[in-house]
Parts: sequence; C-alpha cells; structure tokens
Amino acid sequence: MPFAELGDARVFFTDDLPAGREPRATLLLVHGYGADSDDWIFHLPGFGGRYRIIAPDLRGHGLSSAPATGYTPHDLAADLVRLLDLLEVAEPVVAVGHSLGAMVVSALAVEHPDRVRALVCVDPAYGQSAEIAAAFPAIHAGLRSGDPYPTALANEEWCHTPASPPWLLAWHRRKILATAPQALAEAFPAMYEGDAAFGLRPQGDAYLARRACPVLSCWSAAQAASADWERGLFRHPASRAEAWPGGGH
Repeated sequence: MPFAELGDARVFFTDDLPAGREPRATLLLVHGYGADSDDWIFHLPGFGGRYRIIAPDLRGHGLSSAPATGYTPHDLAADLVRLLDLLEVAEPVVAVGHSLGAMVVSALAVEHPDRVRALVCVDPAYGQSAEIAAAFPAIHAGLRSGDPYPTALANEEWCHTPASPPWLLAWHRRKILATAPQALAEAFPAMYEGDAAFGLRPQGDAYLARRACPVLSCWSAAQAASADWERGLFRHPASRAEAWPGGGH
C-alpha cells in the first residue's frame, strides 16, 4: 500500500527498489513547503537503478492527510521515523531534503542520529538572517489570516529566476494550491517561531552544529552567502557547503 497510517496522519509514499540487485543505500527524499514528493520525479530514474528510494508526501501536503497540528520540523521528522519503522528500514539512510525538507532531515539527524548516514540539504530553509527574518511576522500573519494561499503564492516568487521555465512556475503554483491550508499556515512559521525553532541565525546555529554525519548543502544564488556561514557549523570533515551560480530555489 502506498499509504502509511502514522498515528494522526495518513502519509502517501513510494518505496522503490532497484531491479535484480541489492541497493547501495536507502535514499529518503523529503520535499519542501507547499510541495510534494513529485518534486523528485526527475531524479527517481537516475537513482532507481542503484538505491532504494523512499519518497513521502509530508503531512498536509500532496496526497497525505492534513491533521490540525504537527507541522514543526521536529513533528515531520517524527513522521519519518514512524515511516522508516513501518517499512522496517534498519540501516541508516541518506536523507535528502529541499527547503523545509532540509530542516526536517536535519532534525532527523540531530534527534535520531542512528537513522541517518548522511544528509543532502538543497537550498535549506534554515540559516535565515535577521534582515530576511524582519519580513516573517507579516508573512506569518498572512498565512494565519484564514486564507493562506495569497501569501504562500506571493512568497513563491523569490524562488525562481529569469531562467525558470513557465511550466515550472505553474507546476509549483498548483502544488501550493493543493496544500492543506493548516499546513501552509503552520509549517512556515514553525521553522522560525518558538524556542525549538532553528531556522534563524544565530539562534539555530547550535542545533545545526549537532549534526554529526556528513552534510552536503547546496545553496541557490539568492542565498549564496549562506554557504560560508554553514561551513562554520559542520562537525564531520567530509561535509561541504556549495553555492550554485544562477540557481533558483
């Protein structure tokens, strides 16, 4: 069954094994805010011949159910632990996360280090500066206004570059509109509000520095300066932070 009953959430996922051979490792692919696991559709064929690939829709996103609560990165990481347990994945995974997903897999690595072999963080939502964070209260208020969609759609605009094809903009607009309103209203603020949030710097630095596994982070052009900042947080000598010139979110 492509759905997992994880307590208060019913989570859609795919679990693909390479044909006729043992997988080199298990990849756990975690999408970002207002998206779903179809974001990885272009990567699945390339990885599928070598790896076991588990790609869930986070609660409130895609085809998963949308409980009223449970949208912090820690909550979403706990869903992943329950999913891995259900699928009897005993070995540590290589966890790949984009944006919010990078925060979720980072929480997984900190809180459950035995479950994570390595991290790949694609343009993470963490590491936001005070200058960027100054706009967040207004964004949070818009998301919690009762109709989060105009604010979520407006926030999507910075993610693209002049090179972004029109179909990509339309695709992600539709993903946002398909995301449950409570997920939009709570998942974004949960990255930056409260004592447990680790999306801002320097408040979140100590938490991110607890990631003991190798981390590869890839930053977009808009957040390129964050690569230098993150290099100072790595514990594992194999970790790297890179910026992609011209890359969008």
